[in-house]
Amino acid sequence: MPDPVAATPPGPGAASPDEAAVVAAIIAELATLIVQAINLDMPAAQIDPDAPLYREGLGLDSIDILEIALVVAKRYDLQLKADSEENHVIFRSLRSLASYVAAHSTRIAQS
Repeated sequence: MPDPVAATPPGPGAASPDEAAVVAAIIAELATLIVQAINLDMPAAQIDPDAPLYREGLGLDSIDILEIALVVAKRYDLQLKADSEENHVIFRSLRSLASYVAAHSTRIAQS
């Protein structure tokens, strides 16, 4: 008898395995970009993808976030605006930033 849990399709908003793989690859690349952009004194692999980037998590300040936004916008050909109300969601964590990049960048397929 088949496992009913295994046969259950993912819920709304769940990433497909392909989307999850793309986001995972972007997370790894973004972690490296962040370490390089702000000279973070830790290996990229140690950045928790779900930890907050700002203040209590990774300990970044608004200037750090601005520097990261500039590097990410250039690398992924994105328009990130300093006054956007979405920024608190986009830069909430490494994973949320990677999800935004995956959804909005035209360069993902070209990487």
